[in-house]
Amino acid sequence: MNILVLGSGGREHAITWSLAKSPRCDALYVAPGNGGTSNVAENVPTLDMMNAEAVLGFVRDKGIQLVVIGPEAPLVAGVADKLRAAGVLVFGPNAQGALLEGSKEYSKKFMAANNIPTAKYASFTECEPALAYVREQGAPIVVKADGLAAGKGVVVAETVEAAEEAVQSCFDGAFGDAGNTVLIEECMTGPECSLLAFVSAGKAFCMAPAQDHKRAFDGDKGPNTGGMGVYSPVPMVTEEEMAEMVRIMEVAAAATAKKPFEQDYRGVLYGGFMLTPEGPKIVEFNVRFGDPETQVVLPRLESDLVDVMEKVASGNVDDLELSWSNTWAVGVVLASAGYPGSYEKGKVILGIEEAEDLDDVVVFHAGTKLNSDGELITAGGRVLNVVALGDTFDEAREQAYRACDLINFEGKQFRTDIGKKAADFFRSSN
Repeated sequence: MNILVLGSGGREHAITWSLAKSPRCDALYVAPGNGGTSNVAENVPTLDMMNAEAVLGFVRDKGIQLVVIGPEAPLVAGVADKLRAAGVLVFGPNAQGALLEGSKEYSKKFMAANNIPTAKYASFTECEPALAYVREQGAPIVVKADGLAAGKGVVVAETVEAAEEAVQSCFDGAFGDAGNTVLIEECMTGPECSLLAFVSAGKAFCMAPAQDHKRAFDGDKGPNTGGMGVYSPVPMVTEEEMAEMVRIMEVAAAATAKKPFEQDYRGVLYGGFMLTPEGPKIVEFNVRFGDPETQVVLPRLESDLVDVMEKVASGNVDDLELSWSNTWAVGVVLASAGYPGSYEKGKVILGIEEAEDLDDVVVFHAGTKLNSDGELITAGGRVLNVVALGDTFDEAREQAYRACDLINFEGKQFRTDIGKKAADFFRSSN
């Protein structure tokens, strides 16, 4: 099967790496790709993944039989709709389904209509009423730009003043049209974790849970990032909590096939959960694989990803079954100095081959590219995802950090405590 993956991050490298392992995968392309995807597929840096007509032309030229859309932006823009209308098999929801991530207000209405537990909220299209609501509710409180804001449109405000500043920023145009509507939510408390599911024909096929580390620095200090590290599975999730999370994902999947929210949903639904004292509640839905969660979930998938994606994309999921390894996976993000703020690019990266020579280690590229001299250089804030598998959690964690120490580039920044809470949980429960 000839396959095209759209995207350029660590998520897309993990997807491409997983697809390439299948004996059914023939020609494999990634547009635009990165410095790592070029090792397992052919990069197509000139193909604009937001241009459905250009993508369709490439599909026809290369005889592509499956298109996998990685990021949320082309999904929200309706690229999947246009490709499907032309008869192309696509893994990824249509634009209506993508609104579950593309509009936080739409997502909240979807949850309310289907009795999916989440934080209470109010939405506003004008600044003054929003500010008045913040003052009435007090802090801590969460302020969210309604639309896509590249992961930067959410502020967990510890004070009323910080919340007011966040509201003002949205309405002042900091996030463009994404901030025309602002949601203000109660601040839920508890550990967070993610549960992703393949969704098709109104059915959810849940993957293994994962737990991300959003803050930039050790001890969950510093600003929020796109994710500095992750592990799977999640030991502190109880059987009861897991069952409730699966139930919620199944309810959401069923709702995508029913009016008034009926969608052509064939792809991944990401459930971002908070394990509150009242039980698991949805923080947000995303309509694609999470990043960096994908980098620890897919290496544990024993099923053939080509088979899985083909069934999901075609809607023929009656016999779909997922098989998972019993191994643990820990991933550590190596970032550029200054991330998530301003950072320099173009730093030469060394040591990846040595890291991958270690047992059960794979390095997924997120922000890398090759320069004119053929050297691998940094090209983003999150540069690499260093992932290790192990029979125990400690084995995986120690191997991941052993690999991190072998990789070097100027300004390398990473957290040294990824998975520490899980390790402490193991020790306290034994």
